[in-house]
Amino acid sequence: MSRTSVFRVVTNKLNKKKKFSKWAPHLLTDEQKESRVSFSRNFLRRFQTEQNDCLGRIITGDETWVYSWDPETKWHSAEWKDFDEPRPEKVRRKQGALKVMHMIFFYMNGVILRWPVPIGTTINAQYYKKVLQDKLRPAIRKKRPGLLESGILFHHDNAPVHTARAVTDVLAGYKWELLEHPRYSPDLAPCDFHLFPKMKEHLRGQRFETEEDIIQATKAAIKNVDKCSHVTAFKDWLQRIEKCATNGGCYVE
Repeated sequence: MSRTSVFRVVTNKLNKKKKFSKWAPHLLTDEQKESRVSFSRNFLRRFQTEQNDCLGRIITGDETWVYSWDPETKWHSAEWKDFDEPRPEKVRRKQGALKVMHMIFFYMNGVILRWPVPIGTTINAQYYKKVLQDKLRPAIRKKRPGLLESGILFHHDNAPVHTARAVTDVLAGYKWELLEHPRYSPDLAPCDFHLFPKMKEHLRGQRFETEEDIIQATKAAIKNVDKCSHVTAFKDWLQRIEKCATNGGCYVE
């Protein structure tokens, strides 16, 4: 049979379609999917009881690298061309060598803390604990003191630094309730699906010469993120959790 005949049989008779694989953060095991479903159902039950009061008390945070050069994506470099013109070409480039780790915490109404970690500093449990004590808690008291009184629901992923005994003891001492986060679930972490991508959209294609340049540009990029989008992000988070609860724990987009 010719290739054309084979293609016709496969598509028309067998109703098959070639589908490309989509990238996933991790190949989840059945146990991990069950854990994601369990987390989602527990969260939804709580939300049904507390409604928006639940979302309004959540502070979520994580760490991310910001590079001295982050090349534009194909979407950012798109140009309007005539139909008969060839596609523009760009050289594939790597991220810059200079980078600064940022620790960022936010809630529904905006960013509470943006902390650039000094170059050469190791982020271990003791350092993370110190940031919570000396930076985040004072920032909450200054910007949103009502949260300390109403009771904070604290969320971060389950990186070893975050789950260390020294950190959980501090959170317990503050009476901040620690929200569960399933393993390998960046799609259920607002920093990963919302804040960091939006922040870095403003930084792509720019070159920074010094550590201070990166810090100031990151500060400006965060300010350029629409504050209203944070509210949308938390509602999107809830929708993602609902999808996770009904799709068997698979990744959601």
